[in-house]
Amino acid sequence: MANHKSSIKRIRQNEAIKVENKYHARTTRNAIKAIRKSTDKAEATEMLPKVSAMLDKLAKRNTIHKNKAANLKSSLTKHVNSL
Repeated sequence: MANHKSSIKRIRQNEAIKVENKYHARTTRNAIKAIRKSTDKAEATEMLPKVSAMLDKLAKRNTIHKNKAANLKSSLTKHVNSL
């Protein structure tokens, strides 16, 4: 167990941040799945910029790596263009 007030506070902060990161990552993954399952090009084209922005935010916050975000955006764009 932590012995310092600052380390106790840091543990609380880390837990709160972890929950928030988990929420944003899960929401983004669900949006990615929705685009991949979509068969309607208009719907997928409309969703693509929103999902790209979500991925960029996750990369900016270091929740996911920036290259992973770039790879996901690239593969989603290819998928939408192939519809």
